[in-house]
Amino acid sequence: MASMEKLNTHQKALRINLDPTSYGSFAEIGAGQEVVRWFLVVGGASGTVAKSISAYDKEVSDDLYGSGARYVSGERLQAMLDSEWAQLINQLNKSRGSNTRFFSFVDTISARNYAGTNEPHGWVGLRFQLQPGSQPNGIVLHINLRDPSNPLEQEAIGTLGVNLMYAVFYQLERKESFFENIVQDVEKRIEIDYAEVRGAAFEGWDQRTILAQLVCAGLAEAVCFPCSGPPVPPIDVLYKKAIVLAPGSFEHVDSAHAAIHNQLLASGIQQLRGELADKDPAPVGFFSFSAMPLREEDPPPGISDLLQRIEALHTHCGDVLLFRERELYGMTALVNRYTKEAIRFVLGLSLLLRVWEYRYTKLPGSFLEALARLLPQNVRIYAFPMSPKDLEQAIQSISAIRWQWTETNGWVSARQLHPPPPLGHLYDYILASNFLVPLEIPGALTTHE
Repeated sequence: MASMEKLNTHQKALRINLDPTSYGSFAEIGAGQEVVRWFLVVGGASGTVAKSISAYDKEVSDDLYGSGARYVSGERLQAMLDSEWAQLINQLNKSRGSNTRFFSFVDTISARNYAGTNEPHGWVGLRFQLQPGSQPNGIVLHINLRDPSNPLEQEAIGTLGVNLMYAVFYQLERKESFFENIVQDVEKRIEIDYAEVRGAAFEGWDQRTILAQLVCAGLAEAVCFPCSGPPVPPIDVLYKKAIVLAPGSFEHVDSAHAAIHNQLLASGIQQLRGELADKDPAPVGFFSFSAMPLREEDPPPGISDLLQRIEALHTHCGDVLLFRERELYGMTALVNRYTKEAIRFVLGLSLLLRVWEYRYTKLPGSFLEALARLLPQNVRIYAFPMSPKDLEQAIQSISAIRWQWTETNGWVSARQLHPPPPLGHLYDYILASNFLVPLEIPGALTTHE
């Protein structure tokens, strides 16, 4: 069947053009009009394109879609969708509504600027009917553009837009591969880190599951699950903020471990708040974990497992960032896309052990390169103390050898932990340079780990 073939962008656009039932409008701002261009050049565009518009001027955009929202935002995209859809229906429903499934495609993009100083990203939306006269359905995406130049980003946007339209019209039944179909031929060039679906066409689709799938499928580096309110793209919560990340696996979701997790994050936020001046942005904290297994030999956790951990952290009012990769340097790179303010990791000594003992085989420079990527000038590690008993268990669990430590009042701090040489020399340097900051032992700390 034609719907099962892997078509290229030209073939997809042409098939939509030759489908006499699909007809609609395009409104694209910020990266040319690369989506509608495909439909205009492949032939038969008069059967698909009712209107194409690109309101680059801010006053023109405000007149069309209203003022008040940022021009590259979810709010602006919704305003564009509402306006374009209402106009399309008002103008054409009477004459074509009985035999046409209408659509409105919109995007608002911040592509790479001339100086290359911005973080390219954008919002893409599609409102559509599956049958003539039916209630509209909708899909909204937030995307990150990873190409090194503006022309390449525009090209990728064009392909993504055609893929999206083709997927909703001909591939909705393939739910498990729906988003992979959207990024066909632009994998690694465009990330989707937020998706929202509405309408009968997406009945039974769960947004939290979709977001977790985006990470597990490699379509996003990270997605965000706020404790209160709906999911949002990471840029909305990280942009120009001072950030504290509490990484872990969070496999234990009982109340005792939850108390430890909360105290860990709260201690990190308090420590960073004390370092910042009054004029600096107040720090925000997130629990962070990876969709990859803690040990490379283990299978990756399932979607339901990941969502259970997120739900447990939400129960205790913790915002969550779910990352694709397990390495902390990958988390640093993601957060540093959106902020140059202070970034702090707060972690227990057991995770610090894993960072030091992990074999960074994916990097040519191994551990030295990993450490350089992890600790740019705005990044520090806060190390939470640990009881000797729990530390001994942690060392045995990862087969670390020749680590030594001393204790004070039944607790071991990062300053009292001594890796074997030559790692110990590097550890001492990081500690003396204040890249590794030992936290004080709070009186309420229990011995759970």
